[in-house]
Amino acid sequence: MQLQGKTVFITGASRGIGKAIALRLAKEEANIAVLGKSIEENPKLGGTIYSSATEIEAVGGKALAIPCDVRDEEQVINAVVKTVEAFGGIDILINNASAISLTNTEQTETKRFDLMHDINVRGTYIVTKHCIPYLKKSTNPHIITLSPPLNMNIQWLKHHVAYTLSKYNMSMMALGWAAELVQYKIASNALWPATTIATAAVKNLLGGDMLIARSRKPDIVADAVYYIVQQPSTNYTGKTLIDEDVLRSAGINNFDAYAITPNGPLQKDLFLD
Repeated sequence: MQLQGKTVFITGASRGIGKAIALRLAKEEANIAVLGKSIEENPKLGGTIYSSATEIEAVGGKALAIPCDVRDEEQVINAVVKTVEAFGGIDILINNASAISLTNTEQTETKRFDLMHDINVRGTYIVTKHCIPYLKKSTNPHIITLSPPLNMNIQWLKHHVAYTLSKYNMSMMALGWAAELVQYKIASNALWPATTIATAAVKNLLGGDMLIARSRKPDIVADAVYYIVQQPSTNYTGKTLIDEDVLRSAGINNFDAYAITPNGPLQKDLFLD
């Protein structure tokens, strides 16, 4: 149980990919700091930090639900302090919180541009900044940022330049931190799914039930995270990873169990040619 007693700090952990990661690592008896803005149930979204924490403890982990908007630095600092007070440190950081709008330049309201950059870029930066002092003290520290490979195919900029900028910024930070923090033996990688993942954002904002049917369960990303954080932080770093490739490295080549629709067609995710 390599993760037993390790502390994982996860943003956007109320539902979807963040929650799936939390549950997977909780099964290994990790401590999970559950960060998110959802403190009351929204029927369209489902889940809160508190319901997520309850599920985490049911599978064997320890959970601390902390209301936190990553755009607010004071809330981030408070979340870090509470986590360290409760669990004694931070060993793994999962930068999962993100906002999306697949709109072109004219259709992207300035406030939506600001939201995506405040959460995806500034929020990820702030959270990482304040976790670093504690990651330095860990024996095998990892930062995983949920962002894509830096694919310069113009189609990924053409249709939704604002969103693409924000996600590529996340990946550039992940790579930058790998180089900056190598002296402290802190690993930093980006991770992205090969196919769309069945989340509230996919259902409500992107493709509805049709796209959900062509998606995979968040568990595939969670299993990839589990493999990554077991690797030595001294050399498994500076990568933009795809979940399928990570799992193949772990000896898993059949992904059928992750599909929402058994044997059905799958939708390749954004930023992958």
